[in-house]
Amino acid sequence: MAMTEGDKKYSGSLNHAMIDGPEGHAAQEYANHFGEPGFDDITKVYIAQKYSGYTAENQESWQTLYDRQMEYLATHASNVYLSGARSINLVREHIPYLEGPKSVNNYLAKLTGWQSRAVPGYLPAKTFFACLARREFPTTVVIRPKESLDYLPEPDIFHDIFGHVPLHADPVFADFLQTYGKAALLTNDPYHTERLARLFWFTVEFGLIREGGEIKLYGSGLISSPGESKHALFSDKVERRPFDLDTVCNTSFEIDHYQPILYVLESFGQLRDAMNSYATRLIDAAGKVPAHA
Repeated sequence: MAMTEGDKKYSGSLNHAMIDGPEGHAAQEYANHFGEPGFDDITKVYIAQKYSGYTAENQESWQTLYDRQMEYLATHASNVYLSGARSINLVREHIPYLEGPKSVNNYLAKLTGWQSRAVPGYLPAKTFFACLARREFPTTVVIRPKESLDYLPEPDIFHDIFGHVPLHADPVFADFLQTYGKAALLTNDPYHTERLARLFWFTVEFGLIREGGEIKLYGSGLISSPGESKHALFSDKVERRPFDLDTVCNTSFEIDHYQPILYVLESFGQLRDAMNSYATRLIDAAGKVPAHA
């Protein structure tokens, strides 16, 4: 998820040539100013994937991560996530394509209308929300190096595509995420901005769901992290609370360690309905007419 402000790059990443250069710099500059006068075309924050820039080592990183996680997720991830991964043809053989007939976008367009759009790195929050409101997910195209498979401080394509995008194939989750983007884009109130950030963290990034009487993973931070995915389900140091939107929005979080508190959905419909209710409150407070997803 490319939501945090700033464009700091870390030495652990490979192939910055794929996102550097005139196109990447222009897109990042536009993203940093999006919403200001003259900066209202969100498509100008997107770049080409430049697939030929991936090295054999990049592909090996993808394959290693895919094998390691998918074996575990087969029995511990949400069925909605697993079905979505199959629906978008997420495979181990190669880093996903964002463009062309074999791309994840080709499958998503037919399922929910969502699209993954390549971006040069971190996006400011409002820029990120504007993308979601259009059913477009900002996607980092670089991938972590072999020596940093377990953790990378910046987003990469494994987190963004493997972790996030399979859920975008589900109509219920897809509607929730677009409504979230619209609501977050609407509010300028720091109180609600913070609450919405917490909601994203405890659902999209670190959410759990109960299916068939068992707690399963669906948040991308859990799906794409070997260590945290096991910690979330089995550690006795995790408090797994039932999902309640206001409780979630009132819960603070820290990003530099495994999460001690997680929230468990009963269904994605529960999340969609709670988000619709919250969005209506924000829209009413702003004196706007609701724009339904």
